[in-house]
Amino acid sequence: MSSGHVPDTPADNLTEQVEGDSKKQELPAVPDMDVSEDTGFTVKIQAPGTEPTDFQVSPLAMVQEIKQVLMDREETCRRTCFSLQLNGITLDNFAHLRSIPGLQEGSILRVVEEPYNFREVRIHLRHIRDLLKSLDLTDGYNGVEGSSPSFLSCVTEECQEEDSKPKRRGDGLKQMSCSPPDHILPGSKERLLVPLLPHTNSGKSSGCLKVLTMSSWNPPPGNRKMHGDLMYLNVVTMEDRQFSITASSRGFYVNQSTTYSFNPKPANPSVLSHALLDLLSHISPVFKKNFSALLKRRYARSTHPFERIATPFQVFSWTAPALDHTMDCVRAEDVSSFCLGYEEHVPALARDWNEELQTTRELPRKTVTDRLMRDRAVFKANSDFVSTATRGAMAVVDGNVMPINPSEEPRQQMFIWSNIVFSLGFDVRDQYRDLGGEAAAHAAPVLDLNGVRAYWAVDQEGLFLIGTVVIDYRGYRVTAQTIVPGILERDQEQSVVYGSIDFGKTVVSDDRYLELLDKPSKKLRVQRHLVLNKDDTAVELRSSVEHKGIVGNDGRRYILDLLFTFPPDLNFLPVEGEDLNPVCQQLGFPKLHPHRLVCLRQELIDAFVEHREMQKGMESQDTKICVCLNMNITNIFIHLTGVRFPKESTEDIQKQKQQLKDAAVFLISNQIAAFTKSCLDHTSMPLDGVTLTEALHQHGINIRYLGTVLEYIEKIPQKERLDHVYVSLITRCAKHLFKTYLLAVEPSALSASVSHFLNCVLSSFAEARVIQQNDKLASRRRSRRRRSRASVGSAVTSCSNLTPTDLWGAIKAEAQEYYHYSLPCGSVEEAVDKCRLQRITLLREIAIKTGIQILLREYHFDSEHKTLFTEEDILNIFPIVKHISPRSSDALYLLRCGQSRVQQGCLKEGCELISQALGLFTNVYGALHQDVCICLRLLGRIHYILGDYAEALSHQQRAVLISERVLGIEHPNTIQEYKHLGLYCFAVGQPVTALRLLYRARYLMLLVCGEDHPEMALLDSKIGLVLHSVMACDLSLKFLENALVLTSKYQGPSSLKLAQSHHLLAKVHESKGDFRAALTHEKERYGIYRKQVGEAHEKTQESSEYLKHLTHQAVILQKTMNWIYKTGSDTNIPPFNVSAVHVNRDLEKLRTDAQKTSQLTQNNVEFVEDLQGPFEEHGTSQAIAQED
Repeated sequence: MSSGHVPDTPADNLTEQVEGDSKKQELPAVPDMDVSEDTGFTVKIQAPGTEPTDFQVSPLAMVQEIKQVLMDREETCRRTCFSLQLNGITLDNFAHLRSIPGLQEGSILRVVEEPYNFREVRIHLRHIRDLLKSLDLTDGYNGVEGSSPSFLSCVTEECQEEDSKPKRRGDGLKQMSCSPPDHILPGSKERLLVPLLPHTNSGKSSGCLKVLTMSSWNPPPGNRKMHGDLMYLNVVTMEDRQFSITASSRGFYVNQSTTYSFNPKPANPSVLSHALLDLLSHISPVFKKNFSALLKRRYARSTHPFERIATPFQVFSWTAPALDHTMDCVRAEDVSSFCLGYEEHVPALARDWNEELQTTRELPRKTVTDRLMRDRAVFKANSDFVSTATRGAMAVVDGNVMPINPSEEPRQQMFIWSNIVFSLGFDVRDQYRDLGGEAAAHAAPVLDLNGVRAYWAVDQEGLFLIGTVVIDYRGYRVTAQTIVPGILERDQEQSVVYGSIDFGKTVVSDDRYLELLDKPSKKLRVQRHLVLNKDDTAVELRSSVEHKGIVGNDGRRYILDLLFTFPPDLNFLPVEGEDLNPVCQQLGFPKLHPHRLVCLRQELIDAFVEHREMQKGMESQDTKICVCLNMNITNIFIHLTGVRFPKESTEDIQKQKQQLKDAAVFLISNQIAAFTKSCLDHTSMPLDGVTLTEALHQHGINIRYLGTVLEYIEKIPQKERLDHVYVSLITRCAKHLFKTYLLAVEPSALSASVSHFLNCVLSSFAEARVIQQNDKLASRRRSRRRRSRASVGSAVTSCSNLTPTDLWGAIKAEAQEYYHYSLPCGSVEEAVDKCRLQRITLLREIAIKTGIQILLREYHFDSEHKTLFTEEDILNIFPIVKHISPRSSDALYLLRCGQSRVQQGCLKEGCELISQALGLFTNVYGALHQDVCICLRLLGRIHYILGDYAEALSHQQRAVLISERVLGIEHPNTIQEYKHLGLYCFAVGQPVTALRLLYRARYLMLLVCGEDHPEMALLDSKIGLVLHSVMACDLSLKFLENALVLTSKYQGPSSLKLAQSHHLLAKVHESKGDFRAALTHEKERYGIYRKQVGEAHEKTQESSEYLKHLTHQAVILQKTMNWIYKTGSDTNIPPFNVSAVHVNRDLEKLRTDAQKTSQLTQNNVEFVEDLQGPFEEHGTSQAIAQED
């Protein structure tokens, strides 16, 4: 999921100066913030036949949102067609509560049933379908309707009863309840896939109906419409009774029609129900019983509303169990009403996406309330547009949309559907011939999207951007864009009033555009400059000449084609006569890339500016002016010779070139080293390809530098610590090849071809071949179709002849050509041995990057005599969607203010500000969003440090649910959330639940990156400590010993964290009575402390005292054993003084230490020793703020 840069908000000017005297400062607050405007209040909701119930609302909420919540509540979930009335007046569904006169604390809103129309009946049926499938994860696995799976309740529900039982049980029972499955234990080589999707008790709901579908008697004839008939339904109950039901304006009733006889009159006895569920409960006792049970499970404590709410952006699962395909009338009607490629689906009834997106951006933004309403409208319109664009792009690739230029070649065709224009990422008409051809055409849409994201983040009033989404699906790259009003009716030459349409030969400018681009150019560090027109007149620009300004028929000024928003990367642009810095030349730069559309990232430019400021000691403003770039310099390096500059600009052009060369060497010499250092000192610890990409981008490093990063890593002694970088390079090369591979595959052979490709990448079976079971069903006519399609450009035979040797050879060649890196492995076996990778990690990364969904089962990767994947294992191919994700500027500002307060040690004030940010985020995005998750995580950690463990647990539980739903069940962030939740469960006295959560986190880490990772050392320490607290010492030792090995590898033999690991092991050995082993480990701890901080330090003294204690106990034990050997009697043996497990004391110590921010930052030893608390790796309020 893509996200834009942080918008220009008051937070951008936030200073984070912390005075040494900790003087009380005035709380930061958003300007013109009226807290009362967002203060919730309570109203009463009264449904027919029920007593009024209290309902908490926000003044910024709309009436429609209250209705949606009521439709999800158990008491009122049966109704959909109703209105809310206040004092007998019907409320407008789209009115905000604050604008309703007379609505106040304690007001009674009455639910009034309304007559149905055809649309309302469809909404009612969809709602019933959602209720009946609310415990079924099918939609989540299929990636539809904003559904995605979540398993937190499944992980915790098994141990709720155990935690509620009396705590005094035998050690044996405790040992059994705390033992993990064998594949989770340290040292296990099993990497199972099935546990990724745990089976839940609520899983599939009990059958309520066999069939609910549209009747073939639809639509009602004219005479029945006069009686109010809207639709006819067929129902088969669990008792095998068939009913024909009429949906009328008054409600639902059973009619007398049969399969072959139409009789719309009401059946006898006649029962009219406003809600279909009430009618079904009346005619079917089994439905009534099972539906009541379903509702009880749906609203049980183990399930959370966050598990049912739709996500704003669809999340796709890369694996799913075998699913039963059941009859679904709503799904079937959705497909039939999609009307793809039909003339009746003209834009007349479709949403005008361009008008929606631009109108929302034009909303007022003067006050906080105005900005909140605007942010909410922008986010909702954008998320709906992304969803529609994704569906349309899939339909285009599937061949369900007619092109607007059907006579052109397939690669040149364009499509319009639902007021969105779709184009394919191919080099049509040789537009990119000089820039890299097809490779450049494939990269251009993403670069354009990055430019849209950059200008969107600046949010310049009066400057408009078209909605843009880039979708990768089945090997095709599809760009979906909104339509500028009038652009299809005019020639491009007539439309453009700013920029150039012929690569800089003819350039036009506009005073209004220069004014509108003033703020974005400063923000993006673009220099005002002059270029020459074809008549040699100087034209002023504030962007690249490729940026086109178009005034639409709606009067709005649009800026398009933002391909060259960022400066070129000279390390990959060889140009004769332009020599790079010797540092770059020694590393082989400039290198030839497959295309010339290579740009530097905005993060690199910002870091470069900061570096220049520190180097030259200049003031910030002067330096910014110094490093502003003439974006048309790009044209010099990519051989677009149309752009010419005035003679007086020659000197400035040379300076600009030198700045670009300096930026290129800065990336090589500074940023790659800084990234590697951050990984080695664990400032950033990527677990998978997604987090690795994020870490690289944070340092301004493009993915094309992966090979350079690996070459740098191989030169350092600790290279084995960064083996996971190989995974990303290999899987990205495989993705590039897979894209080309899929283009040559016909739809009927997709499953077989995809499974064959995966076999060639991951299987040890050398004779893998395409086995398509359905080939024997092909008719002669179908064979002719296949041959005709192959003649267009498909090469199916080449796919079937692909071998593992061929594919891995292609992967090595792609690594050399694209990343300029010589991959040391030519097969999956060599990748496992030389690069220390695991195949299930490669499978996950490939599936996520390509959109493949595979069947959930155990795959035996080491089998050399059997094909690993079959076509039945390939369930689906999902799109990979890149888009803009608007963010709430005021909420971000409050969040930063809260983090600043936490950094200063003002935890309560910071907590209050972050809580306000959470409220604003929820108002803008809804409950499910990554920013909401960040706030909940921060609040949970602050409450934990303040000692309010129950509140910390509540916040963290929601954070886990949101992370699972929005990011994915095994995303690295989700793993971190599980770890924090396990900590808080342990703090509130639920050790069994804590262990299950930590085991889940460990399993996910094993799947994502394997056991050999620095994060695993910390996780194993946590698990070992919890096991020690319940006296499962033998099991605790397994995890702590593994943590010791990993800590020694990643932290070094003299690390203070290694000393702490030795101490934890000493504690467990002491609890077992093994004083010899305890002394050995504590001596190691003492030696490290004495070497690192000296004899006089309190930690060294503490270790010395503990050594004396262990020695004393060991002496007592030896005397006792000698007495037993001498006398043969074990009577009168004094008890050993074994240290008890002080869980509460450790928690209190962590909470106290965490509040001493200033002391901890001054003393590195105490900072590291926060690990002495049960889990918290940072343990300081400063670390809380900095983590996110």
